[in-house]
Amino acid sequence: MGEFKFACPNCGQHITAAASASGTKLECPTCFRKIIVPQAPTDGDSKFILSAAQADKPRPLPTATLFDSGVLTPRRHSIVPAVLLVVCLLGVGGAVFLLRGKLFGPAKSTTQVTNDLAAKPAVPLVTHPVPTNTSWTLDLTNAIVPDEVAAGSIHGGGFLCERASLQGGNLGLRQGRTSQDLRINIVFFAKLGEELSGKTLEVTPERVPPLPKVTLHWTDDRNKGVNQNIPNGYALKIAFGPAANGRITGKLFIALPDESKSFVAGTFDAEIRKPPPPKPPKPKTK
Repeated sequence: MGEFKFACPNCGQHITAAASASGTKLECPTCFRKIIVPQAPTDGDSKFILSAAQADKPRPLPTATLFDSGVLTPRRHSIVPAVLLVVCLLGVGGAVFLLRGKLFGPAKSTTQVTNDLAAKPAVPLVTHPVPTNTSWTLDLTNAIVPDEVAAGSIHGGGFLCERASLQGGNLGLRQGRTSQDLRINIVFFAKLGEELSGKTLEVTPERVPPLPKVTLHWTDDRNKGVNQNIPNGYALKIAFGPAANGRITGKLFIALPDESKSFVAGTFDAEIRKPPPPKPPKPKTK
């Protein structure tokens, strides 16, 4: 074979050389870099383009030679740190397992949790009978006020005052402790509860406003809270005792002109609460 072609490894220029020039150095006519002419192909195909090697670049040595000559030192990952880490983790895990009772408390089984839930059933709604020692009437001369805790009927259901409060001039008598329970509110003309100390008041059905505002609250069949305002037409007789130690006692009778003929009569011992602070005035818009 006479001639063959090869490519410059730097610029890719194709160069033609005689087969006898294989292994010699020459200068690329394009980039002027020293290159080594590759070995001529032995299959006789002169169209196959070979790639020359750069003359000034050392040839890579075999891997075995590099390690044997000391040029490179193989990286040896020691397994000792990994073993120590596993041992430490196992030790910590074992200590936590042994001390789990002190760290997290005794674990409850599913049966114990179920029993705890079963031991606390939902509190049913308490109902009270309508009292028989007093009754609804709009005639205050015939009204009976028993010396017992205020009781009566609200929207047809029995009512017993379990908690009473006086916030400003708002006297609230409530059965239960949620917003869905029975209650009656009477709002008097007073800014502080102490102002009602020792006061008495009678309101007949024919009296015209301004009158104390009366509101009834109960829960309907759909478990929805209902409020009913009674602006007038009711009969009210109330006497407040002295205010002392944040409380005020009293005695009242009230009968309302609603369809269910609601009424409450008896004594109360109310907690005096501070009225909420007044709302700041809204800024004026220009």
